[in-house]
Amino acid sequence: MKSYSEISLEKFNKFKDRNDYIILAIESSCDETAVAITKGREILSSSVFSQIDIHKAYGGVVPEIASRNHVEAIDKVLDEALEKAKLTLKDIDLIAFTKGAGLLGALLVGVCYAKALAYALEIPFIGVNHIKGHLAANFINSPNLEYPFIGLIASGGHTEILKVESFKGAKVLGETVDDAVGEAFDKVARVIGLPYPGGPEIDKLAKTGKAKYKFTRPFKGQDHLNFSYSGLKTGVINLVHNAKQKGEEIYPQDLAKSFQDEAIGFLVDNTIKASKQNNIPKIVIAGGVAANSYLRQEFEKICKKENIDLYIPPVWLCTDNAAMIGVAAYEEIKEGAMPDDLSLDADPSL
Repeated sequence: MKSYSEISLEKFNKFKDRNDYIILAIESSCDETAVAITKGREILSSSVFSQIDIHKAYGGVVPEIASRNHVEAIDKVLDEALEKAKLTLKDIDLIAFTKGAGLLGALLVGVCYAKALAYALEIPFIGVNHIKGHLAANFINSPNLEYPFIGLIASGGHTEILKVESFKGAKVLGETVDDAVGEAFDKVARVIGLPYPGGPEIDKLAKTGKAKYKFTRPFKGQDHLNFSYSGLKTGVINLVHNAKQKGEEIYPQDLAKSFQDEAIGFLVDNTIKASKQNNIPKIVIAGGVAANSYLRQEFEKICKKENIDLYIPPVWLCTDNAAMIGVAAYEEIKEGAMPDDLSLDADPSL
């Protein structure tokens, strides 16, 4: 009698070189429970259950609450994705899921659910790096996107610039040495008195403000592409604290605009610099902060001026979703990735 591993590998070898096999993808790294059905770089369906309203009361994601809600939601989200695609589990060829990075408990829900489902269906599965998933979101909207390109990952947990010559071959050119840009947005929003999640709230408030407050950008004059957002965040905190001590009024819309201009300007300047230094006139933006309207506006303006091709996913593909995980698995397989075995575990620090 053949083992699960032997059966799944046989099935994998039959379809791995095709482009029409069906992937069921699961994403549960933080506070979205998401399931999608993909084929190549195409989305057949995508369903997302967001926990934003649940965590608003706490001012941020509570890992234990997130994990419990993933458990409660995942069956319903799976059923919804299959129904939208007009498919059944028997039509699925491979299961993909986020193995890291993220919250351990949240990741484990998706990892264990996906492995159990694959085992029951006797089909292969593959674990995907969440950050590569964000990059892969660009292939959905731009299926003809080709390597090489400069990639900017900007999210609540990650800020880095990559030189991407293949899906497996990405070299880090610069990264944050402390806070991620999305994390800084959330912390500054809390100081201003805005609800969670802070990024969209600052983006909205900044539209009515003027950049009247000045902050010092780190690393000026230094020849590297790293970021630091801890000092910028602290600068906002100190400004608000000092104003309160002196009885001076702080205008939230102006503070939001001043902070956002500097935070986003840092991303834009370093990414354009990376493009020029590496002679790669193609920039791909990914991650939750890529949904920021000012970021999109600034990159579009400067890339047009500098004759650089720009790729940014639609806003709904910037935030966590499972469609990007399915497409990332497809890209991995095209470059020779093999199915994982049942010993695969979640890796929150991946």
